[in-house]
Amino acid sequence: MSPEKAQAYWKENISTILKLLVVWFVVSYGCGILFINELNAIEISGVKLGFWFAQQGAIYVFVALIFVYVKLMTGIDEKYGVHE
Repeated sequence: MSPEKAQAYWKENISTILKLLVVWFVVSYGCGILFINELNAIEISGVKLGFWFAQQGAIYVFVALIFVYVKLMTGIDEKYGVHE
């Protein structure tokens, strides 16, 4: 792989990771702490949404982010010809 192509690969790789980290931060810190009062105004099956995000909703989002990361990185790897 040429140095220019390798640099483009890592730039796209880091960009993807940073975007997913922003989602992770917003869900864990934002929904669990900052926006909890607004989210608690919504109830699902008698459970306030802010509490649900703080207790288990964030975990579901984290697991979903793993699958999104795998899908995105597979595409990037194929694009640059470094897939297995």
